[in-house]
Amino acid sequence: MTADKPYLTGHYTPAVDEVTATGLTVEGTLPPELTGRLIRNSHNPKPGVTPTHWFKGSGMVHGIRLREGRAEWYRNRWVHTPALDGAPYMTEHGPDLTASVAGTHVIEHGGRLLALCEANLPFELTPELETVGAYDFDGKLRSAMTAHPKTDPVTGELHFFASSPFPPFLVHYVADAKGEIVHSAEIPGATASLKHDFAITRHHVVFVEGTVTFDPNEHSGIPYGWNDQQPARIGVMPRGPQGAGSIRWFSVEPGNMLHTANAYEDGQGRIVLEGPTVDREGFQLSWNWWVGAPGRGTEPNARSYTRRWVIDLAAGTVDEQIIDDLPVEFPTLNEDYLGAENRYQYAISFPDEKGFGGYGVVKYDRTTGARRIRQIGDARMPSEAVFVPSASASAEDDGYLLTVVSDLKQDASQLLVLDASGLDQIAAVHLPRRVTAGIHGSWIPDSDLNG
Repeated sequence: MTADKPYLTGHYTPAVDEVTATGLTVEGTLPPELTGRLIRNSHNPKPGVTPTHWFKGSGMVHGIRLREGRAEWYRNRWVHTPALDGAPYMTEHGPDLTASVAGTHVIEHGGRLLALCEANLPFELTPELETVGAYDFDGKLRSAMTAHPKTDPVTGELHFFASSPFPPFLVHYVADAKGEIVHSAEIPGATASLKHDFAITRHHVVFVEGTVTFDPNEHSGIPYGWNDQQPARIGVMPRGPQGAGSIRWFSVEPGNMLHTANAYEDGQGRIVLEGPTVDREGFQLSWNWWVGAPGRGTEPNARSYTRRWVIDLAAGTVDEQIIDDLPVEFPTLNEDYLGAENRYQYAISFPDEKGFGGYGVVKYDRTTGARRIRQIGDARMPSEAVFVPSASASAEDDGYLLTVVSDLKQDASQLLVLDASGLDQIAAVHLPRRVTAGIHGSWIPDSDLNG
């Protein structure tokens, strides 16, 4: 049965145990300023468990501890939630928000390390990746939490949302820099459309509703599917306690976007939003991969192309276009520019639906339109490239990209440290095992977790 599930084979083959290794071998020279932890999440069911959907695989976090030019440790730990031991999400009393796979993302906010899955509460971890338990913001979070919250680099606020296939369909939350929820509001006009990610600008919150919505006939455990009757829309809401009442919804072309690259207000006051999107065929190829059905793509992102929307609030219009024909996913940027106009973006490239091309780390220059790709090599797959600014940065791309590479031929993994300006390799940390290809992660400086 496993052979029919692409998310349990190849680069996605689950790790079977938890290990800790210290004194890791470093090739090249690690910048001493990289002192902290790269922590990355993955869907990694326990041995003998075959989930019905890739997203149903239990979360396993992988951490690499760097300190002053040394690679001190690697460790991997399952996130110990009720779902890890088979507890159902739905009970006779309704959904159990603690029955999470907690396998999509991991972030730090207010000194807490949180493993995230959008259908549930976050789970708090220790700096050594042991599970503390479900975290509900001192009782103020009574719904699920998106796996893609946004930290405002100016205010330190954490913006996030709860999305549900049932009313209320969308709730927006704001937590202050210390981690206390200070505002929440139900968003009027939202629908059951799948909302996985969103964006913030300096003055607005931007929601995306694609052509994928609740499907009660989908039995994979993730009850969504493409529906031509579901209109695709972008919602633009002013930031602030009264913003929800002023949200405006703009119709866009059919499609689905999982991850935003960034959004900002340009010099004319228009909202510019970018991110990889799929059309109907691209979504079905990806969905069939996620559930292990016939008619799937070679990769779940084989037709994911970067799209740009320019929303003119004054005119009430949207201009949109695909701006690159390279299949990419997992867009990142220097998060000091999150919500503001950025010149550079990064992503991971994937082979197209015919198997052409390969895995690579991509850098986009939005000013010149240039695209640079660092090919990772045969049978080698990089993870999402996390940007870490240099301590002496004088330009937007002064910094490092951290990506964990799965190497099938060597049955091994390395943490690559790349120069974000030219994509040249600075160092490689050799890990004690091949790390399961995963989803999202974060660089967390020691100062954010008190060492």
